[in-house]
Amino acid sequence: MSRHAITLIPGDGIGPEVTDATVRILEAAGQRTGTEFAWEPYEAGADAFAKTGEYIPKALYESVGRTGVALKGPVTTPIGEGFKSINVTLRKQFDLFANVRPIRNLPGLATKYPDVDLVIVRENTEGLYVGLEQEVVPGVCTSLKVITEKGSTRVAKFAFAYAQKHGRKKVHAIHKANIMKLTDGLFLRCARTVAAGYPEIAYAEHIVDNTCMQLVTNPYQYDVMVMENLYGDILSDLCAGFVGGLGLVPGANLGEHAAIFEAVHGSAPDIAGQDKANPTALLQSAVLMLEHLQEAELAGRVEAALERVYAEGRVLTRDVGGQAGTRAFRDAVIAALA
Repeated sequence: MSRHAITLIPGDGIGPEVTDATVRILEAAGQRTGTEFAWEPYEAGADAFAKTGEYIPKALYESVGRTGVALKGPVTTPIGEGFKSINVTLRKQFDLFANVRPIRNLPGLATKYPDVDLVIVRENTEGLYVGLEQEVVPGVCTSLKVITEKGSTRVAKFAFAYAQKHGRKKVHAIHKANIMKLTDGLFLRCARTVAAGYPEIAYAEHIVDNTCMQLVTNPYQYDVMVMENLYGDILSDLCAGFVGGLGLVPGANLGEHAAIFEAVHGSAPDIAGQDKANPTALLQSAVLMLEHLQEAELAGRVEAALERVYAEGRVLTRDVGGQAGTRAFRDAVIAALA
């Protein structure tokens, strides 16, 4: 019998629905392996502010600091105004320096790119996302890009260690050092230094704009890709399109002392509360969480049940060509656990 305390952030929009479905599936799977979960639920974002006066309540910070792991649904981020991204704030607070997004096809879903299997490792705390912006004079704004040797080296080490652990053969460093010679140049130098310590793993470099073209013409040339923050944000969304969209791919934010696993799609308020949302992205993120918690057997059971539902194709949500609702899909995955 094992027991895990986990901070739970349902989010808003469709967040509570996909979170509830994921939690129920994990608990059903846990009953079969003797695994228990102690969920510590907290709101974040506009809903939390309306109730507590804080966009991220202090109690949420304390919970993550205590449990060391969180499962998070989508939280709406205002565009061009309002509060800062909850995702970015949490990543900075807990120094979750590595964002990992595996991109892999689910069985039974026809796409233009079958058998894609690549991993994006994104530096999570630096780059333009440090949020150092100012209006110099009316009509002129600046945004400061911060790249450090420490940040670049540790994310490169993470990428190569990940490749080694998971039997991956190649790591590409993605950059724009031909133009940003100091910042991206530093990132590349750090990646090259780390690569020298892993001679069994092939190392290559691609300029980010060329990478976009290379991806859509031949994504199979890539295995593990490591890059700074903004590039990772863009390319991970692009790659999600290969396998069916953001509603299907997981996300993990990892640091030395904490980890947050989240769905990378939006909160879709237009379908909130209508039993239409697909919980696959958050469920796949929960699989990564189980692996992080060293619950490999349980992670395998959940992943196998999810893939069985997709392979059979009888109970799928509308976004992937089916007619089922969130609850019906949840129940199908639970039934597949058997």
